[in-house]
Amino acid sequence: MTENPDPTQSADPSTSTPSTLRERIAAELDSGRRRSEGLTVGVLDDADLIAQHSPLMSPLVWDFAHVGNYEEQWLVRAAAGRDALRPDIDVLYDAFENPRAERVTLPLLRPREAEEYNAQVRRMVLDSLEHVSFDSGTALLDSGFVYHMVIQHEHQHDETMLATHQLRRGDPVLDVGAVPPPALPSGPSEVLVAGGPFTMGTDDDPWAYDNERGAHTVDLPAFWIDTRAVTNAAHMDFIADGGYDDSRWWSEEGWAWRSRTGKHAPAFWRRDAGQWLRRRFGRVEPVPPDEPVQHVSFYEAEAHARWAGKRLPTEAEWEKAARHDPATGTSLRFPWGADEPGHHHANLGQRLLHPTPAGTHPGGTAPSGAQQMLGDVWEWTASDFTAYPGFQAFPYPEYSEVFFGGDYKVLRGGSWATHPTAIRGTFRNWDHPIRRQIFSGFRCARNAEVE
Repeated sequence: MTENPDPTQSADPSTSTPSTLRERIAAELDSGRRRSEGLTVGVLDDADLIAQHSPLMSPLVWDFAHVGNYEEQWLVRAAAGRDALRPDIDVLYDAFENPRAERVTLPLLRPREAEEYNAQVRRMVLDSLEHVSFDSGTALLDSGFVYHMVIQHEHQHDETMLATHQLRRGDPVLDVGAVPPPALPSGPSEVLVAGGPFTMGTDDDPWAYDNERGAHTVDLPAFWIDTRAVTNAAHMDFIADGGYDDSRWWSEEGWAWRSRTGKHAPAFWRRDAGQWLRRRFGRVEPVPPDEPVQHVSFYEAEAHARWAGKRLPTEAEWEKAARHDPATGTSLRFPWGADEPGHHHANLGQRLLHPTPAGTHPGGTAPSGAQQMLGDVWEWTASDFTAYPGFQAFPYPEYSEVFFGGDYKVLRGGSWATHPTAIRGTFRNWDHPIRRQIFSGFRCARNAEVE
C-alpha cells in the first residue's frame, strides 16, 4: 500500500538519458499499477468493486479498467502506433460520455476481465517502450511526456479511488499506514511574502500538464500567508463560535449552499458525548486537533477565513509562497528545491491515510517560511480555474480547456493521497466549490499593511 519515491531517481527529470528514462518509466508504471490493484482487486470482492458507493463516484471497477483503457489509447496506439486492442470498450470508459452516477448501469468489464485486460495492455506497453524514441521531434514523445501523462493519470485515479473508499460503508480494508514523524515547534503563525514579480507556471518541466504552461511573470503586492494549513482545532473553534450558523462569514453562494444542505461540520465528522469524532476508511476515531482540517468545501474554507479576519490566498499568492526564492529570484520546482519528494519533505503517496500534524516535515519548508505546502491536504484558493497567457491545449482539450471558467475553484499542493510523481509547485487541481469528498483543506492569507 505504501508508495515511496525511489531515491535513485534523478532530481532533474529533464536531464535523464534515454536508458534511465525508460527505466524510470517502467518502474513508475509498475508502481502505479501495484497501487491501483491494492485499492481494487487486491482488497475487495467483486460485489464491492461493481457497486456504486456514492453517486458522486464511479464504481471502483470502472476506474480500474479506465486507467488501462487510457493507457492503451495513449501508449499502445498513439505512442507506439500499434493497432487497437479493445476499441469496443472505448466508449464505456470515456469520462465525458458517461457521468459518474450512470457508470454503474454500463456493461463494464468484470473485475477479472479488467485485471486481464490491464495486464495485456501493460505487456504491450513495456514491449514497445524499448523501441520508442524520446528525441524524435514529436511533442507527444518529447522527454517521455505521454508516458508521464499516463503515469500521473493512474495515480490521480488512485486518489479518486481513495475518495470512493472513504465514502464506502463496511469493514476497513486499508492499512492505517506508518507512524507520522514528529512536528516542529510551533513558530510564527504566518509569514510575510514581499511584494514584487515572480515567475508563475513552467515552460520546461517534462511532467507538467498544459494548464501549468507557460511560464509568465506575475507582480503581486506584499501579503501574509499562514505558515501552516488550518487545523482541526481551529475549525472546531469556528464551529463552537457559531460559524456555520452566522451568515456574516459566508458569501451569498456559500450561505445558500449551507442553508440548502444543513451542513454544520466537515464531511465525516459527528458529535458524540461532547467530543468530535470522524469516520476514516471504516474506522471511527476522535478528530486529531493538530492535523490540518480536511473534507471541507470551498465555501466552508472561505467562511472560516472571513471569521478569522483573513481570506483565502489567490492561486498566484499560493504559488509565490510555495516556489519563489527571493535570494535567487527564481521559482523552484518544489518548495525545498529540485530534489524529488522524500518522507522528510512532505506527506505524500498514501504512506499515511491521513494528514500529518501541522508543523511536520521541516525539510519541506519553502523559502518564504511557509510549511507543508505540498502534501497533507489540497488547499482551496480564491481563484477560478482559468488559462495562463498563451495557453495551448495539449494533447487533448478535455484535460484542461473544457473546465476553464467560473464553475471551478483551484486547489493547490496535493494531499497525503497524492503520489509524488503527480505533484509539484506548479500543479493545478480544480473542483466545484461544493466538493467535500476530496481530501481538501486550506490555509488563510491577508493583505499586508501599507505604511
